[in-house]
Amino acid sequence: MRGITNFMQNSIILRVFLLGAFAIMGIIAMQTYWVISTWNINEEEFDKKVRLALYNVAKSLADLNNGELPARDVIKQKTSNYYIVNIANEFDAPDLEHYLHIQFQERMLNIDFEYAVYDCTTNEMLYGNYCSYKPDERKNISIGHLPKDAEFTYYFGVRFPTRPSYLFDKMQLSVIFSVILFVTILFFVYSMLVILRQKRLSEMQKDFINNMTHEFKTPISTVRIAADVFLNAPVVKADNRLLQYAGIIRDQNQRLDDQVEKMLQLTRIEKRQLDLKKEVLNLEDTLCEIIGGAGVQVEKRKGRIEYECKAKGIEILADRLHLVNVLHNLLDNAVKYCTQTPHIKIVLEQSGKFVRLSIADNGIGISKEHLKHVFDKFYRVPTGNVHNVKGFGLGLYYVWSVCQAHRWKIELDSEPGKGTTIGLLMPIFKERG
Repeated sequence: MRGITNFMQNSIILRVFLLGAFAIMGIIAMQTYWVISTWNINEEEFDKKVRLALYNVAKSLADLNNGELPARDVIKQKTSNYYIVNIANEFDAPDLEHYLHIQFQERMLNIDFEYAVYDCTTNEMLYGNYCSYKPDERKNISIGHLPKDAEFTYYFGVRFPTRPSYLFDKMQLSVIFSVILFVTILFFVYSMLVILRQKRLSEMQKDFINNMTHEFKTPISTVRIAADVFLNAPVVKADNRLLQYAGIIRDQNQRLDDQVEKMLQLTRIEKRQLDLKKEVLNLEDTLCEIIGGAGVQVEKRKGRIEYECKAKGIEILADRLHLVNVLHNLLDNAVKYCTQTPHIKIVLEQSGKFVRLSIADNGIGISKEHLKHVFDKFYRVPTGNVHNVKGFGLGLYYVWSVCQAHRWKIELDSEPGKGTTIGLLMPIFKERG
């Protein structure tokens, strides 16, 4: 059973990791696609603006010299950042630089550029100038190497050395989101590693507590035997003080044994190893046995238990051990959390195909803010001035766990100063005629 449980837990962790990895890869793929698409859009927009600006520059130069532009192939893109402009007319370099500045400014092309003019007499590109949008930021830029073109005669070339950084600046929002996403993914991975580490430590802690609790069973049994021998000794029976101390040893040993057994049961519940040995039980008979035992404790405080049975001969399918433990827990709480003379009312009644067992007390009650937490493990409701209530906050958690295992419904109604009512709704297995 333990191996099956570990396998199920490991398979759940594996599924979480696979789903998490799939989600991360999907997010990374979407973000990468978005960044690439944004880059391509900015690149296309830049190319359109440059072509339009260069065409207008060529047209202005042609108009200045009363010429006409070629019918086609005015602009040729040699590389991603280098353009050749064919105007088929002679022009002056100063006019070219002037029109380049105007056209780029009109289209908000705030980018560095350099240009060169082809000299047909020397068959070389005559370098014009490097025009910087921000002169102070010009660093380590290779200039003056603008290749010529073998097809045209009158043309000029324009290169944009800082084109990648210009496009990158226009993608600042995408870059910021990408950085945030990357940090988020790192945080997710780190969180998963922390969760795994905490799970491993938690399992080690649970195994340690479980093993330690099992080890307690042997000395507890030994102390019980020794206490019984001590109690039955004639010398002890003759001495009231020794008899009292021997009774204390036996009672406290039994209390410790109950707590250890409860821890073992809770450990099995948490590991889904609660082996329910269900049998057909007469609920009324079982309840009467438990009331008889609890009545002694109530009578010590001069209280009383009122029992009302409205469902005779009802049988349920349940694990007798856990059912008895649940009822003992509920009755024990009804007595412990009562500052006055305890008055407990138990009602057994039929509700359709279910039987409802309610236990009401006149204890200190529970305020609304604590009602939703009373079944949590290790949770204890603050008791104000009551300091004699001992425990680990495991009783009601155990009750809730057993009810969940049996698929019973548990109801809780309480009001400070007026007591608490807990109801168990259990399916009827058989109704005697």
